[in-house]
Amino acid sequence: MSLSLPLHSPLPLSSHPPIFTLFTLPPINLRRHHHHHHHHRYLTTTTTRGSVIQYNTTQQQPLLQVNDLKAKIVENGVEILHGVNLTVNQGEVHAIMGKNGSGKSTFAKVLVGHPDYEVTGGSVMFKGENLLEMEPEGRSLAGLFMSFQSPVAIPGVSNDEFLVMAYNARRRKLGLPELGPLECFSYLMEKLQLVNMKPDFLNRNVNEGFSGGERKRNEILQLAVLGADLAILDEIDSGLDVDALRDVANAVNKILTPKNSLLMITHYRRLLNLLKPTHVHVMEKGKIARTGDISLVAVIEDVGYETVPALT
Repeated sequence: MSLSLPLHSPLPLSSHPPIFTLFTLPPINLRRHHHHHHHHRYLTTTTTRGSVIQYNTTQQQPLLQVNDLKAKIVENGVEILHGVNLTVNQGEVHAIMGKNGSGKSTFAKVLVGHPDYEVTGGSVMFKGENLLEMEPEGRSLAGLFMSFQSPVAIPGVSNDEFLVMAYNARRRKLGLPELGPLECFSYLMEKLQLVNMKPDFLNRNVNEGFSGGERKRNEILQLAVLGADLAILDEIDSGLDVDALRDVANAVNKILTPKNSLLMITHYRRLLNLLKPTHVHVMEKGKIARTGDISLVAVIEDVGYETVPALT
């Protein structure tokens, strides 16, 4: 009997059943690999010209392009997303806000391939490829990471075991040598400091007996270790006290680079004050109804979601 954690890519386990998780290699490795790939894709008879074409294409192409995305719940056929449009470029921080039931979390789960939802229309391109045709593990390898509101526990698998397997699985996929135990330990310790977690955390089983705050920190540790071109954080701030929220936000800020992007779903201004989104979207009835900069948040707080004027 296999253990399945939804939305994540399979990692080989020697003595454990398959585990599904949504992780990627650190962006530097992934990008190096893809730059090489793009160079050949656009190479013409003139090497210089080929390089220019490759450079321009990667600069202009959105990281994520969502057009008129529609999706329903598989179990009852109810349509939740009624035509979502969103463009995320490299180095941008996007926040999606909205009332409960507006479709925010559904949108995030559809992007990573959650089996509870079925896409009924529209398109999603990620780094120029059709995301909707990829299996969840393919989306992960392409550079997508998602942190859930309620991360699942994995009994019998320790954090260090899990992180090392996930990290080395990505290295293998890209034809890079695996890291040995000592190299891995040193790398993990670095990332623990980033999230302000104690080393004994690595010996505990993944999320087993963890408090809500520890689970959220653990998700960000996974993101720090494995990297992502686009990280989706679904209400990562819910249930966190002030200190934990600050630690999580500080870690996320250190992970962000001019090349990778963040899409966060939240109800609270306090996270936005720490992560400073470049774009704020309001979702209503399964669509993105309004878009603006961080000043839109103050308007929402003053007059509520329903009466916020369009700031497109």
